[in-house]
Amino acid sequence: MIKIAVLMGGRSQEREISLVTGKQVAEALRTRGFEVICLDITDTLYESLIKEKPQCVYIALHGSLGEDGCIQGLLEILDLPYVGSGVLASALGMDKAMAKELFRSQAIPTPRGMLLGKEQASTAQLLEKFGLPLVVKANSQGSAVGVSIVKRESQLPAAIENAFTYDDEVLVEEYIAGTEITVAVLGNPPQALPAIEIVPHKDFYDYEAKYQPGMSDHLIPPRLPDKTIKVAQELAVRAHACLHCRDISRVDFRVTPQGMPYVLEINTLPGMTATSLVPDAAKACGVSFAELVERLVRMALERNANKEERAGNTIYQG
Repeated sequence: MIKIAVLMGGRSQEREISLVTGKQVAEALRTRGFEVICLDITDTLYESLIKEKPQCVYIALHGSLGEDGCIQGLLEILDLPYVGSGVLASALGMDKAMAKELFRSQAIPTPRGMLLGKEQASTAQLLEKFGLPLVVKANSQGSAVGVSIVKRESQLPAAIENAFTYDDEVLVEEYIAGTEITVAVLGNPPQALPAIEIVPHKDFYDYEAKYQPGMSDHLIPPRLPDKTIKVAQELAVRAHACLHCRDISRVDFRVTPQGMPYVLEINTLPGMTATSLVPDAAKACGVSFAELVERLVRMALERNANKEERAGNTIYQG
């Protein structure tokens, strides 16, 4: 029986949702015949991984120390195969401003923005450059943590101050009005899953709307022309490839009334709960939640087998 370690919890702002993700992933893997152990991210993680000797690791973490490449680096040191993107792609995906620079270099549309340090928060400059409304967000957080939609000039200082409580850098962007959709990218080589329109029951798709049942609707397919959906799917695959992601990602968009999709951000460890978007997209393709997580584990195991085969075929020429 293949032994899988599910890493969950951690110390980020998204600890509670990570625990939910981890438990659901673990239950799904057990139904598929895997031996599963669940490990919280504590000071004893290194020793636990050495002791348990899992054959694969499923990272069910969200936010810092989970999505940003830190855990991935530890697993690389331990030579343990794991589901999801590697160190570089994880770090790039978590750094919103850096990811957007790379997207722009590949002509992938993304909102204009400015990265602020605490000494650079000039509201006058921001208003002159981007106008209103504005989106203010912590640069390296997920699940809409530290995000505000600023509609009036008087709201901007408080929104920036709030974002700085979560990160040392704050990203301020132009607001793209339109339809919010998301596209999951699965597999190696990557393929886009069906797009989903997100209809939050409040001003925007914040933490509560993401994870509280009944706080948003997921529409498959989106209420958009087929041509527009196809363009978004193509952009999602390009964004995934641009950062060298692997196995799974989810790319969030705003689509303007003129039909132009703008990439808002990429999630290299998308949520896997009962209200999450990736399982909904997979279900639309006839893939159950349990089958989806097993596929991801199989991808990691196959990658490791190929790595070992390449190592065995390498002749040292000192």
